Amino acid sequence: MKDIVKNFPPSWFACTMGTGILANVSFMYSSWLPFLKGFSLFLFWMNFFVFFFLLALWLVRWMFFPGDAIRDLKDPVVGNFYPTVGVGMLVIAVGSLLIIKNTALAWIFWSFGTALTLIFSFLIPMIYFTGEHVEVHHLNPAWFIPPVGLIVIPIAGSSLAANASGMARDFLATLNLFSWGAGFFLYIALHAVMMQRFVLHKPLPSTLAPTVWINLGPVGAGVLSLVVTVKAFFPHVLEGAVTFSLLFWGIGLWWLVVAVVMMLVYMAKKELQFAMSWWAFTFPLGAYIASCHLLSGLSSLKTVDHIGFALYWLLLVLWAVTFTRSFTMGIIVPMFGKKH
Repeated sequence: MKDIVKNFPPSWFACTMGTGILANVSFMYSSWLPFLKGFSLFLFWMNFFVFFFLLALWLVRWMFFPGDAIRDLKDPVVGNFYPTVGVGMLVIAVGSLLIIKNTALAWIFWSFGTALTLIFSFLIPMIYFTGEHVEVHHLNPAWFIPPVGLIVIPIAGSSLAANASGMARDFLATLNLFSWGAGFFLYIALHAVMMQRFVLHKPLPSTLAPTVWINLGPVGAGVLSLVVTVKAFFPHVLEGAVTFSLLFWGIGLWWLVVAVVMMLVYMAKKELQFAMSWWAFTFPLGAYIASCHLLSGLSSLKTVDHIGFALYWLLLVLWAVTFTRSFTMGIIVPMFGKKH
């Protein structure tokens, strides 16, 4: 158990992001298949308890192995997964509003998730800006996670702020707008750098290959966040926001095809061994699926929703495989496996 805590990677919280988004999109598509409503409720509460189990390990590591935790924070690859702690809380906040309709619980998770996400959104870039240890080969789509965290804040935040009044509403609206704007334009800047890395540098190592799917995260979450924010505070321009979001949605579909083809290439070379980076298959895809459902409802484009529903089954398979392998290889084997 000591080794599990000492070596506990922050990427484990991508599990709560992936499971949480599966719960949320399952609830969305329960309008198509009613049994998915019960499934979404099961996933929500399972994810709720898994989150606190992981949080306990994460906090104990900071208490007893702070040197290892700080080393990971400064690492130009591993450090980008630290915001998944806060983003996991933000996803649970969305589920609290959507699935169990508990506003008080949503406020708690959103508040702490927002605070952690904001802290890491400044801290991680500053570590890279002031350090001399970052090289081109460290670049990978996991660098999108800090901006994605900012983009996710308004998804639940706009609903919560819309129900506030006076200066509280004004402050929360400003915070949500800041978060989307900062996260979106940071993503655009990083995307240009990432494309240069893909074209001019050697391919990603197999352990990081699944992070290619993270490119779907800013698109899916960006669409969701923009639409709900505009709907909450600027409903008179909602039509324009939906039109822009549909265009933005298009690059996500293009990237999805690219990501699938790239994974097939790695599989053909037998270079896609399991790693915690497999969680990159889940949250980004789930966020994109949620954007399909939302945009279809606002634009009456049924094909968009059909695409989302087809992708939902892909997400379910990817989540089931990744969840099983993660807890088998990451928890069960280290705790009960034979030592050689």
